[in-house]
Amino acid sequence: MYQPNMFENLHHHPLGTPENNLDMLRDEDHDSNMEAPSGDDQDPNQRRNKKKRYHRHTQHQIQELEAFFKECPHPDDKQRKDLGRRLSLEPLQVKFWFQNKRTQMKAQHERYDNTQLRNENEKLRAENMRLKEVLANVACPNCGGPAAIGEMSYDEQQIRVENTRLREEIDRLSGIAAKYVGRPMLTYPDASSHGPSRSLDLPMSASFNPQQGMVGETFGANDHLLQSMAGPTEKPVIIELAIAAMEELIRMAQVGEPLWVPVSDESSQVTLNEEEYQRSFPRGIGPKPMGLKSEASRESTVVFMNHIALVEVLMDANQWSNLFCGIVSRAMTLEVLSTGVAGSYNGAMQVMVAEYQVPSPLIATRENYFVRYCKQLDDGTWVVVDVSLDNLRSSSVVRCRRRPSGCLIQELPDGYSNVTWVEHVEVDNGHIHDIYKVLVNSGLAFGAKRWVASLERQCERLANAMANNLPTGEVGVMMTLEGRKSMLKLAQRMVLSYCCGVGASSAHTWTTLSGSGLDDVRIMTRKNVDDPGRPSGLVLSAATSFWLPVPPRQSFNYLRDENTRGEWDPLLNSVLVQEIVHIPSGRDPGNCVSLLRVNSANSIHNNMIMLQESLTDSTGSYVVYAPIDVASLNVILSGGDPDYVALLPSGFAILPDGPGRYESGVLEVGTGGSIITTGLQILFDSAPTAKLSLGSVTTVNTLIKCTTERIKCALAPNNL
Repeated sequence: MYQPNMFENLHHHPLGTPENNLDMLRDEDHDSNMEAPSGDDQDPNQRRNKKKRYHRHTQHQIQELEAFFKECPHPDDKQRKDLGRRLSLEPLQVKFWFQNKRTQMKAQHERYDNTQLRNENEKLRAENMRLKEVLANVACPNCGGPAAIGEMSYDEQQIRVENTRLREEIDRLSGIAAKYVGRPMLTYPDASSHGPSRSLDLPMSASFNPQQGMVGETFGANDHLLQSMAGPTEKPVIIELAIAAMEELIRMAQVGEPLWVPVSDESSQVTLNEEEYQRSFPRGIGPKPMGLKSEASRESTVVFMNHIALVEVLMDANQWSNLFCGIVSRAMTLEVLSTGVAGSYNGAMQVMVAEYQVPSPLIATRENYFVRYCKQLDDGTWVVVDVSLDNLRSSSVVRCRRRPSGCLIQELPDGYSNVTWVEHVEVDNGHIHDIYKVLVNSGLAFGAKRWVASLERQCERLANAMANNLPTGEVGVMMTLEGRKSMLKLAQRMVLSYCCGVGASSAHTWTTLSGSGLDDVRIMTRKNVDDPGRPSGLVLSAATSFWLPVPPRQSFNYLRDENTRGEWDPLLNSVLVQEIVHIPSGRDPGNCVSLLRVNSANSIHNNMIMLQESLTDSTGSYVVYAPIDVASLNVILSGGDPDYVALLPSGFAILPDGPGRYESGVLEVGTGGSIITTGLQILFDSAPTAKLSLGSVTTVNTLIKCTTERIKCALAPNNL
């Protein structure tokens, strides 16, 4: 959470304007260094003015640094200090030398790879010319004359082979579809039964067969979700199920009564008529198992994202889980059954596994093993559908399964898309914490409204990241496009790390903290050795959830306000926290990324800088923050790569305690109480061999208890 020695080189500054504070940050960093990271990152005038600050390392220093780099290209703080002491260099000089050396090595590897690719390209070009000559001179074995194939160009031959393969694929899928929709099987002339096979590679990273290392990193080497799966060997069965699910989802998204009925006379919300559903869709994945409850919901919205771009996000497991990081804790593509046709995702089909969460360690995640099928309809609408493959699992125990769920995406002018989302699951909700029962049983915790609200907010965030027309008169807004992009990218990684770390994912090992004074405090330890995006050493995470009788919006506004930060943060008792930079990330003024400066008489915390992102939509809110060192901050402000900035995020997830009430025919979520999840992360020891001590547990117990009690006292003093 906070690292006391992070800002020991900073000086005291009087309070000033946000612009002056930002300039002081840059000046402080330059004054504390004798060597800049890279001359390319600076303005030409700055390079001339600060040329005297550069100096060359001695030959001995370079030899020692080179030798150490071969053994350890990513030294930690202790190693940099030892190396600097031995070579008479500042730790920051050592840090920048290693950064520049890694950049240099990366460039060398890229040049080598480019050379290899060019050589391979020349070999392929020569092979192509040789084959063309052979095909042009081929003779008929019967008459000895020129063969007909020599009259075709090489490209035309390849096109005919590809057309033959596509005809076979269409014939096969049409035959399967005819079983369900009653249409005659489509046939095409000249379909050969001996077309060549094609590799199943999707663009970007959507298609891959996960290796064991990747499975261990993403889902844990002993993850029971992967162990309980049967491989997708019954491909015809999966294809039949996906086609039937596609037809069902289209009807579920488009029809109204009697399948969907209004919740009330004044409400625009609808609920599924179970009896009508059973009559309309008698097939599918079979009857509902005993003990499972049905949850079905439908929502529509218009988002500022191109329909093709949205389809690409949904068909890429990494992009999909990142976009919906508050809902999808983990996701992986296990096998690609079809890549689609004509260079698009039309007809793409892949087997996936995912885990869905509410941001709290008190709510069990929902695990699904399913097939995802994407198709473009005749009117141009894209459809992406998921349906469970639990009947292929070796385990007979199913706690959650997805009936056909997904979305219809229609293209609108000016880069907008109309999205209709359907969520239909059958789940065992038998073990839910008391404070979450109303929210989960209402269907809002995992329903379509939450998916749509999250998508709309993320699309606004992406649009703001690319905007270059922010008002020049607004004080404190960062105007540099490159700096804004880097800051938003770093904040996105921070929020993603927080969401993945605070939930009840089966990849985590939470332990209940007894004697804490709180009912449900969970702790977890992690050791980071080689992840450059996190501080190295032993990290202790703690999380708890509690209820307050105040609306979620009120809780959100209080926790994100820098003026009230000293009231609830036990590490910043009554100190002044000032926002020096903020970047809007949505239409709601609560959606923004900020840099906060802590001005305190305490030398440990004085001039501490924190990165904070606050984000909110109609179904929930987040306030996530992490300290950031000034050297890294200046790299970000100049548009540098934020991937290697070490962050340890903490923060709050704020959810409504129920569905709320209707105002003018619109459901106002969260007009009742708030459920707040507090998540803290603290670096206790930077040594890789560090072990958790009783004092560490006591410290985190005190911090999380104090934080919770202060928030309760400030927001609901009459309920303590």
